[in-house]
Amino acid sequence: MKTYTHYVALLLCASFNLLQAQEELKLTQKDSIVKSSWMFGVGYNVVDDSGDVFDDLFSYSEQWNTLSYPSRLSIGRYFKSGIGVEAIGSYNKYRVGKLIDGRINLEESHYYSLDARLSYDLNKLIGETGWFDPYLGVGAGYTEADNKPRTTYNAVVGFRTWFSDRIGLDLSSSGKWAVNNDKATNHLQHAIGVVYQFGIEKGLSKKGEEKLALLEELAAKRQKEQDSIAAVQREKEQAAIAARLAKEKEQARLAAVEKAKLDAKKQQELKIKTEIDNLGFAYFDLNSSYLNAESKSVLDGLAQILRKYPDLELKISSHTDSRGASTYNDWLSERRVVRTRDYLIKIGIDINRLQTEAYGESHLLNECDDSTYCKEEKHQINRRSEFIITKF
Repeated sequence: MKTYTHYVALLLCASFNLLQAQEELKLTQKDSIVKSSWMFGVGYNVVDDSGDVFDDLFSYSEQWNTLSYPSRLSIGRYFKSGIGVEAIGSYNKYRVGKLIDGRINLEESHYYSLDARLSYDLNKLIGETGWFDPYLGVGAGYTEADNKPRTTYNAVVGFRTWFSDRIGLDLSSSGKWAVNNDKATNHLQHAIGVVYQFGIEKGLSKKGEEKLALLEELAAKRQKEQDSIAAVQREKEQAAIAARLAKEKEQARLAAVEKAKLDAKKQQELKIKTEIDNLGFAYFDLNSSYLNAESKSVLDGLAQILRKYPDLELKISSHTDSRGASTYNDWLSERRVVRTRDYLIKIGIDINRLQTEAYGESHLLNECDDSTYCKEEKHQINRRSEFIITKF
């Protein structure tokens, strides 16, 4: 008996030490990095169209054309493989006195470009970090510069440095070669700007993967120790197992009873949700937060449902279409959700049964965003108040 107790104590001590090691080695936020994301950027661009190829690359005063305000927008999708696809629009001006195609520019002219590019994250080759991302890329685009439109082949080299998972700084230089246009020159375009990541998918860094492998090894060792303890104690646990099985059977019976209650409640909730969904949304006119007759009719029906089910509580969420500034739309949706709630209160619904949330233009129901033309009927779909069950 003494030997058995001593053996079990040793196994428990070893298992405890392994568990303590696992706790000390647990994965943290520092062990993960961004693997894929969408990325939006805004910044400045510099155009060097001096015609001297790579001579005097940093001759700012003679060759660089810049603007004092942000002049470059980009949107891109970046994948786990390291491949990125990006669309870039930029605007600039050729200044009087700058060297353009080997001559001194005598007349100010506009510069426009719209480019698409494919890039590769060099961290996939040199080892990933959470703060520094060098990349290379190729692409094509359309440029109008020096009053000469041209299609271009592009090559880019750059890097991004990250201050957090979402905010970073992007610096790049692109060479642009004109296609089948003898009158249009090749030129360089440099860029610097702030980038914002969204739709992020994270994964483990190399250090995190090493730590995970060690954790899995420790877990396997601990499992082995636990299996040994279980084997030693198995004989003494037969009676306890029988008692446990009887208890589990009773728990299963009680769980089945509880499940039947929950299923009945879910069916009732589904019925109420169907009643609410059949009413539809409360819609608003363009740039208006006032409820029209049709929307009031929807809210009158909603009030009847709330009176029918005294324990029912709802969240009202209000939205706008994509037209107008986002700050204005945030304000407008706040006005709409307040008017929707206040109307329900006015016709007798307790304010404590209503939650509100305003989403502005962030929850569109169709493709009608800022970059897509839509008819008024489609924009109307997004100007709404919705109703979601929060408690029943």
